[in-house]
Amino acid sequence: MAIDTDTVAHIARLARIKVTDDEKTALAGELSTILQWIEQLDSVDTAGVEPVSSVVDAVLPWRADRVTDGGQAEKILRNAPEAVPGFFAVPKVVE
Repeated sequence: MAIDTDTVAHIARLARIKVTDDEKTALAGELSTILQWIEQLDSVDTAGVEPVSSVVDAVLPWRADRVTDGGQAEKILRNAPEAVPGFFAVPKVVE
């Protein structure tokens, strides 16, 4: 599939990117090359190949799924510009 300069101009407009005429010609060639590489992947026979999420066969450690309060309320509130005991203090926004 070949990309022409009109298609590049359309893509640039959608992406809100300013592209000069010289750049459109260069981008059309680059995008066409990328699409040729993708078309080559279509010729690969993947029948019987199981999908993988990683190339390394590793089992990740699982932690217990427990509900906790985090136990760090004091540390977190130290970062607040203003706090009242146990809570963030924010200015009133209702008029």
